[in-house]
Amino acid sequence: MYSHILIPTDGSEFARKGVDHGLLLAKTLGSKVTVLIVTEPYPFQATASDFAWVPSEEDIASYDRQQGEYAEKALEPVKAQAAKIGVPIETLHEADDFPSIAIGRVATEHGCDLIVMATHGRRGLQRLFLGSQTLGVLQHSTVPVLVVR
Repeated sequence: MYSHILIPTDGSEFARKGVDHGLLLAKTLGSKVTVLIVTEPYPFQATASDFAWVPSEEDIASYDRQQGEYAEKALEPVKAQAAKIGVPIETLHEADDFPSIAIGRVATEHGCDLIVMATHGRRGLQRLFLGSQTLGVLQHSTVPVLVVR
């Protein structure tokens, strides 16, 4: 039914629900798995009073390096879990992108036919202010999405 599952994660304990479910589904179906972590661009936030400071190339390079290190560290337990249950996986780190956009793009580019991801299930103002990557994926994905709560 599903031959290639994309499992996005941000490395959090909460995202592990989606990872766990996706890996078990892949084992049951014999599906190929790609696990994706996306790290966002350097957080440029400027107001009229902030024009005195501009991040240097070193600041941005340091940020990118730290994001790469975080991604590697976050993917290690997923690799170990997949190996433990006998599911071969490919891991990807998409840097300098926004998660909901990168998830949809990677799913399409890699021929994934299902995305499995967790959601916090936030409502109201919490969702408005904190955003929802899952909602963004649901709104724009051309690939079916299985949301785990």
